[in-house]
Amino acid sequence: MTSVWIIFIGIAVASFLVQLNLQNKFKKYSKVPVSNGMTGRDVAMKMLRDNGIYDVQVISTSGQLTDHYNPQNKTVNLSDGVYNSNSIMAAAVAAHECGHAVQHARAYAPLKMRSALVPFVSYASQYMSWVLLAGIIFLESFPQLLLVGIILYASTTLFSFITLPVEINASKRALVWLNGAGISDSRNHAQAEDALRSAAYTYVVAALGSLATLIYYIMIFMGRRD
Repeated sequence: MTSVWIIFIGIAVASFLVQLNLQNKFKKYSKVPVSNGMTGRDVAMKMLRDNGIYDVQVISTSGQLTDHYNPQNKTVNLSDGVYNSNSIMAAAVAAHECGHAVQHARAYAPLKMRSALVPFVSYASQYMSWVLLAGIIFLESFPQLLLVGIILYASTTLFSFITLPVEINASKRALVWLNGAGISDSRNHAQAEDALRSAAYTYVVAALGSLATLIYYIMIFMGRRD
């Protein structure tokens, strides 16, 4: 399985570089202010209102790069560095998270599919590592156990790939709105686009990593050896 390990190492290196690049972009574009001085919170509130959404709250959450939209309690959660910042990075991140709120309000199909998978994926994530480990240990005597682990892991891989169109679409909605609302301009729109593209790469690498791991377990189950 030498080739598989080469792939794992390559994905691990790519993941590190993508995360490093995202952190650098965050620091760089956090120093570029938007012309109207709107904070991340202001941008989020305006985008929600412009899309006719009045039942979603915008709240602050601790940490860095912890921004997310919670469809269960309908909240746009912005990290400290985004909520109070008037940078183009804050505007892009806030608009992206509101993009998810718009998807929710418009019943965007991939988001509905991802939300439907959440309960099962949450359950699978709790037990799959133990099931996979036990499945490998007892592969010769009880191969069905590893198969169960593979099925559980496959659900998380599917979740990772469904996440890709959800994230990409949210960024597209954000960029169109930022330009149309006059939040971004010819001076900083490309920076907003670059920031969201860098964030999207993290999901691509994560999905590929999950797929590679799934293939690895399948190869073990099939009894393949170098």
